[in-house]
Amino acid sequence: MASAPTDTAQTVDAAPAEPTTIEKLRGLRWSIASNSANTVFVQYTFFGSIFVLFLNELGLNKGQIGFLLSLLPFTGLISIFIAPAVARFGYKRTYVTAWAGRTAIATFMLLTPWVAATYGLDVTLIFISVTVAAFSLARSIGMTANMPWVQEYVPDTMRGKYTATSNIYTSVIGFVAVTLGGFVLGRVIGLPGFVILISVGVLGGFVSTWLASFIPGGAPIPSRPQQKRQRDLGTALRDSNYMRYLIGVALLTLATVPLGSFLPLFMQEEVGLSSGNIVLLQIGTLAGGLATSFVWGWAADRYGSKPVMLWGLLLRMTLPVLWMLMPRHSPISLAVALGIALFQGLADMGWGIGSARLLYVSVVPNAKRSDYMALYNAWTGIAGGVSQLVGGQLLQASQGVSGQLFFLTLNPYIPLFLLALVLPLFSLLVMRAIRLTESVGMGEFVGIFLRGNPFLAMTSLIRYHLAKDEQSTLLVTERLGQTRSLLAVDELLETLQDPRFNVRFEAIIAISRMPADPRLTAALIDILHGSELALAVVAAWALGRVNDPTAYDALRRGLESDFRSIQAHCVRALGSLGNPEVIPLLSERLSREENRGLQMAYASALGQLGAADAANDLLALLRDTDNPGARLEVALSLGRLVGNEHNFVQLARNVRSDPGTTLAQAVLALKRRLDRTSADAQALHSLLDEEMAVLGHGEVEGGSRSLGQLIRQMPQEHFDDTARAILSECADRLEESGAEHLEYAILALHTLDAGWK
Repeated sequence: MASAPTDTAQTVDAAPAEPTTIEKLRGLRWSIASNSANTVFVQYTFFGSIFVLFLNELGLNKGQIGFLLSLLPFTGLISIFIAPAVARFGYKRTYVTAWAGRTAIATFMLLTPWVAATYGLDVTLIFISVTVAAFSLARSIGMTANMPWVQEYVPDTMRGKYTATSNIYTSVIGFVAVTLGGFVLGRVIGLPGFVILISVGVLGGFVSTWLASFIPGGAPIPSRPQQKRQRDLGTALRDSNYMRYLIGVALLTLATVPLGSFLPLFMQEEVGLSSGNIVLLQIGTLAGGLATSFVWGWAADRYGSKPVMLWGLLLRMTLPVLWMLMPRHSPISLAVALGIALFQGLADMGWGIGSARLLYVSVVPNAKRSDYMALYNAWTGIAGGVSQLVGGQLLQASQGVSGQLFFLTLNPYIPLFLLALVLPLFSLLVMRAIRLTESVGMGEFVGIFLRGNPFLAMTSLIRYHLAKDEQSTLLVTERLGQTRSLLAVDELLETLQDPRFNVRFEAIIAISRMPADPRLTAALIDILHGSELALAVVAAWALGRVNDPTAYDALRRGLESDFRSIQAHCVRALGSLGNPEVIPLLSERLSREENRGLQMAYASALGQLGAADAANDLLALLRDTDNPGARLEVALSLGRLVGNEHNFVQLARNVRSDPGTTLAQAVLALKRRLDRTSADAQALHSLLDEEMAVLGHGEVEGGSRSLGQLIRQMPQEHFDDTARAILSECADRLEESGAEHLEYAILALHTLDAGWK
């Protein structure tokens, strides 16, 4: 499994070869199985609410319980001193040995009822203290090996997915274990019920150890006897990101660990829940974690650890408020407590997955993982131990607190709640200062889930990965664009690399429906300047529809393409971007362009950009264009120069169905405007009435010619130079061709309305 050590001048310790990725992937199932079995051990022995209730049942006070709980993390301090020996002995060998040892030590807890009955409470406290201390020592040795080993055998690219999958399995096992534990404590009164559960937990611990023996990696790292191994502790202490992480974790530990430990007693003493129901509260926590584990893990792998961690931390800050305000000794107390526990599971899972992935992937260098992880274990052990001691003593000292403060019921647990409310805020500020290459911030992260249709996006993502043929892939690609959700960005980028042309084509169209995103824009730009001409044309069109200003330079370069179709779509896209800097270039090109398609593209873009100086060129193009659809598009470009595009489009639509009535109504609107703005316009009223009468009777030919004459009678001071140039040209063409080119009538009436000042 390991290769012979290499002999280099730079390497003091000869590092064995890591397992291959295939070996790592095969080993993950054993790791998840081991974690699942360990969940039974955790829930039934030293770490679940059952242990706190067990100590309370023995008659220990809260200060004594806090002392015992502090022994569990305090022994983590030895990690600093034993890390080199653990590396030489082998991470895997150390972990399996220590894990078997800590499970064997846990069996002594089965003797606690006999010790209590035979020797009394004082001896029982000593017996439990020695057992917990020995267990903690073995556990700390195992954890010193476990964290570098986990960093080795879990690939970084799927660490979030692995953590999420592991959490799903452990949550399900934990759900069953807690349910059975609550059932047992509800049926077996007193210490015998706890003894049954501890026995089952010990069995789970041995099974977990056996399963861990099949995980690859963790080979011994031999060192040269003639050279002293250089430690990386100083490097770790000078690592600003690492130190921020440690401080943030310590603050959160001080805030939440004691409250989490004594929360079962709060539920029992202040809320009025039974021991069985308190154990069942863990079901809510496990269910919340189970329901959100995959989403948190997926989000961490895709968008980075930091935003997931920070949002999990932010959500955890709301828990003390919810606990303080929950109803006490009420028929709904259990239901409310379960709801809060569900939310706690959601928040804990976000924090757990995000912070763990950040530690393994970004904060701890893989080459220095032994000392970095040892320092982490020691630091968190000190923080955890201090938090339990402080929490227990603080709770013991506040036993006399009672009363009412406004809507808040005062009780001995209030100091712990306040601690859990304030310290995480400082932890959040410290953690935010960690500098990473990940660019997704907290606001951007939540915005990804709120923009567009996130529910349609998530279902579409699932369907995308389940699509089996081209037709189904095309349909789901279309749906991805319709979601307008940034959750679909990675899948859309993947479809652009699909070997099927139709899928790539559909992906570009789908991207055009999406909000602007830097990665999508960059991908479209690559296609625009690529060798697939059919896709390059569509990419240019899509860039215009996405309307991302960052595509401006790429579209400018597209004007130099050897293919007119690409040039034309780049021109139209530049018009959509609305950057006036390109107006001189487009105007100059229009004046010398001979290709009709490119002329139309330049005209459309100049109209969108409001290039008033190009009015004469556009009028000349309109005059020389024969195609009816093209003429109407050029007329629209001229209409855009005077504003109110919607009015032009609506007028053009109505003229197609009933030209006489539509034009007559437009003249009537013009007459009303004249009434409002000109006190000396009576001379025009009769001409306007005559025009309306002619058009209203369907005489479009005569009405069009007389409209040209009417335009010349309009007061010129109400129009700017651009509008006057358009009106003059329209008057000439209407008198000349009548109803043959109704786009002049539409343009003239639109200009009279929109261009009136």
